[in-house]
Amino acid sequence: MTVKPNMLILSFSRIESDARILKQIRLFADDFAITTCGYGARPEGTVAHVEVDSAEPRLVVLLRAAFIRLHLFALAYRITPAVRQAKRGLRKRDFDVVLANDLDTVGVALSVAPQNRVHVDLHEYWPGREDQNPAWVKVRLPYYLWQLRRKATRARSVTTVSSTIAARYAEEFDIEAGVVTNASPARDFSPTEVAEPLRVVHSGASLASRRVENIMRGVAQARNGATLDLFLVGEGTPYHDGLRALAKELGPRITVLPPVPQEDLLDTLNRYDVGIHVLPPTNTNNALALPNKFFDYVQARLALLIGPTASMVDLLQEHELGVVTDGFTPAEISAAVEDLDLDKVRIFKANAEAAAERLSSEYQNVGWADAIYAITSTGKN
Repeated sequence: MTVKPNMLILSFSRIESDARILKQIRLFADDFAITTCGYGARPEGTVAHVEVDSAEPRLVVLLRAAFIRLHLFALAYRITPAVRQAKRGLRKRDFDVVLANDLDTVGVALSVAPQNRVHVDLHEYWPGREDQNPAWVKVRLPYYLWQLRRKATRARSVTTVSSTIAARYAEEFDIEAGVVTNASPARDFSPTEVAEPLRVVHSGASLASRRVENIMRGVAQARNGATLDLFLVGEGTPYHDGLRALAKELGPRITVLPPVPQEDLLDTLNRYDVGIHVLPPTNTNNALALPNKFFDYVQARLALLIGPTASMVDLLQEHELGVVTDGFTPAEISAAVEDLDLDKVRIFKANAEAAAERLSSEYQNVGWADAIYAITSTGKN
């Protein structure tokens, strides 16, 4: 019987509900004996799990903040509870390959395996996560830069979620990152018949930095009568409450609905005509984004209406999936909504059908497979 190589997948997230990590597990479960390390219970498809507690004692939080302000970054990292628990739980275990997700797990990965066995999936652009906030730039940014320069650059290989982010990592840190988008698994849908007025939908998180209110106002002002349903995570937060109040103010064409479980989301989206995501560049990470909802809308066979975010625009135009706003204001969103008619939307939905396989996770995930099998083919050192 062939013994499978041992793989560790590291993520300081709730792995059992983390879509990107679950895709990694499904991709490699047949060929590797997978151990996961992160928050929550052991996910399916793994042979072992090291659970890490997400809670952090206040004293540790304060001490870490002090170390970061003093630029004692190694100490700040070392005392992080998740880091300490992960290192303790993984001690004396041997792995043929380690897949470290997000920047904050790279130090743990390098303590568990030689650097030539480590692949890092950085996901987003870490130096631009909150660079609209001067306090964050002053305090937290140097800590992330330290991790990138001292940790991530040592890994055998790296991936991220878009070509624009990969270009920034190459230019600024000499990190040659491959691209694995946040694509959704392929679904066997057909485009639904286009309704009049158009049924527009948005799904996602209630985050003030995303300016969801601009989308709501833009659709409400459109003169073609288009309706907008929003499935928003974040119920009970002040921002979400404000969006619900705004929907009532804007009238019956705009409706804020409870979030849909991930396993039901695409079935729900498939009932609509146009998926909208206009993400203002409130920080650099947003400006470089290629969000998972772009791919959700494609798999749901929707026309797309997006803002002028470079990574999204490139893919939309390559596959002729929809329209791009001139900017991020309600008036510019409204003009794009009005530019859509039934015939255009039918064509865009048909193009989504044609592009669905190419833009599925099964097609996109080859970037992880190439990197991981390149590592294991070299054997242990």
